[in-house]
Amino acid sequence: MNTVKFNKKSTLVVAHRGLSGLEKENTNAAFVAAGNRSYYGIETDVHKTLDGRYVVFHDDTTGRVAIDNMEVEKTTFDCLRNLLLIDIDGKKGRSDIRIPTLQEYISICKKYEKVAVLELKNAFAEEEIYEIVDIIKDMDYLDNVTFISFCLENLVVLRKKYPNQPAQYLVDDYTDDLINILTTNSLDLDIKYTSLTEDNMKELHNAGIKVNCWTCDDPVAGEQLADWGIEYITSNILE
Repeated sequence: MNTVKFNKKSTLVVAHRGLSGLEKENTNAAFVAAGNRSYYGIETDVHKTLDGRYVVFHDDTTGRVAIDNMEVEKTTFDCLRNLLLIDIDGKKGRSDIRIPTLQEYISICKKYEKVAVLELKNAFAEEEIYEIVDIIKDMDYLDNVTFISFCLENLVVLRKKYPNQPAQYLVDDYTDDLINILTTNSLDLDIKYTSLTEDNMKELHNAGIKVNCWTCDDPVAGEQLADWGIEYITSNILE
């Protein structure tokens, strides 16, 4: 499968879990594949292991992508790291298809000069959020990170110490109270792309809110979103 080109105009495209249309999601291979292409950013998800390491992985458990099923946050880093993940053809065997660390992901984004779009996957304690930020600061890359989360409290905590850090609230649906939530907390939006219309996009822009969407792999829908002036599109395959 190749990436799909579309008329994105001024819209910036974020590679969802790396270039997961070509390589196994949330692996260094997927991040490097995105790094070697024209993507603006690379999106991934962060969890904390039982022994306090930060790894990038989407699900709470490993079964969907590894067959062997472990709960990520109740498993040690070494156990998780030893798992071979299933490649996109459904087979195991590639020794490089493993769960990456947060530091590996940030290093790849830095090498290829891509914005790191980092989802704080579950509800984190305040000190854990600041620990994640400190790891990225120590790597001298915080200025190139956008934090996203479905958990509003994660972003509220982030705002307490980092009022100007780019951050987007992840939601499924457009609701009447959404603009107030975003403006009160100085957040931008990352919304399911099918929930956007030309009218609600105008409302968001009139309120000074930048809009990202997930996960659009349809070039026709992507071009419509670009026509409406969306700032970012997160995709598995559009480029």
